[in-house]
Amino acid sequence: QVQLIESGGGLVQAGGSLRLSCAASGSTFSAIFMGWFRQAPGKEREFVAAISWSAGRAYYADSVKGRFSISRDNAKNTVYLQMNSLKPEDTAVYYCAATRAPLTVVGIAAAKGYSYWGQGTQVTVSS
Repeated sequence: QVQLIESGGGLVQAGGSLRLSCAASGSTFSAIFMGWFRQAPGKEREFVAAISWSAGRAYYADSVKGRFSISRDNAKNTVYLQMNSLKPEDTAVYYCAATRAPLTVVGIAAAKGYSYWGQGTQVTVSS
């Protein structure tokens, strides 16, 4: 069983930065993609960013391009989300996700493609 543990959320002023971490553990962990999704109150869960575990290729939602950066540390089984120039509309619970499925470019942004999820970490951006 794979476990994903997020950390790094918190309260920050608009224009500030936060870095989220997601540590994966479990026997024979071997994800193909790891990603970040977020869910604001009253809204559906939405894709933020994803990264291919072997090649390190990154994918972003248009709303965060140029502000957020996803990276991974294969040795530590950890993925990071560096969030800069934060806006109040970035306020949400952020979830880490992982999958062993070979997702398509379209599938990478769909929550249903991910089998493993973390418990979520709150990010609040004040104006």
